[in-house]
Amino acid sequence: MDKTYHFHSGNSPLLISMPHAGTGIPKDIKRRLTPDAALLPDVDYHLPILYDMAKELDISVISAEYARYVIDLNRSPENTSLYPGQDVTGLCPIDTFAKSAIYLDEEQPDEKEIESRIEQFWQPYHQKLTTELQRIQAIHGVAVLWDAHSIASQVPRFFSGKLPDLNFGTADSSSCDTSLQDALAATMRESIHAKAYSHVFNGRFKGGYITRHYGVRSMNIHAVQLEMSQCIYMEENPPYKYDAELALKVKPLLADLLKTCLNWAEAQK
Repeated sequence: MDKTYHFHSGNSPLLISMPHAGTGIPKDIKRRLTPDAALLPDVDYHLPILYDMAKELDISVISAEYARYVIDLNRSPENTSLYPGQDVTGLCPIDTFAKSAIYLDEEQPDEKEIESRIEQFWQPYHQKLTTELQRIQAIHGVAVLWDAHSIASQVPRFFSGKLPDLNFGTADSSSCDTSLQDALAATMRESIHAKAYSHVFNGRFKGGYITRHYGVRSMNIHAVQLEMSQCIYMEENPPYKYDAELALKVKPLLADLLKTCLNWAEAQK
């Protein structure tokens, strides 16, 4: 089987995770997709390009090879809801964010297939996340996980109106030390690159499974999710093109935020 993720190893205290950036679909699944789903509307497109400053900053990066329609790497293997009482998609989603069917009639995965997908696609990504965070923490005494996401700026299924440009999630300040959240908030107030962008902490997106599971302050492992509106760096309609001119404006802000995490981690040593 082909690799299920891409990984670059760095030497800093920071790891960036991109669980929804993949676009791969195995052939046996692709043939069962509806035309709407085959367009892959719910991918976190172009994040590896947007975060390409990570290598210069010596940051480790892991990104998914396969699309979230294969399996959602930011859900628990038990498929527990992250937002009880609210409309959400599952571990192996059966409908798109627009509530269109992902599978043709009678082609949805059964429990046996879902278990197989967990073993083939979910476990390798999370095993690598675990071992890399352990490696970083062993070297530096502290590790920061930055879970990178993006989404269309308007998704009525999940929120009304237009989403803020940058949506930070720290599981209501439980997945990281409050001083790290405070440092990021200060960067959003003070960075010259932040002036053009709206933001919120722990709004509609408080952090998914990865943020909540791996952010363990007692082990000095701290996790932050950033969900970005795609309109600030790409076209939100097919073919979902990267907008280099827009991206050039937001990339310095992303670099500022990553440097904030690095500086904070260094101060913890």
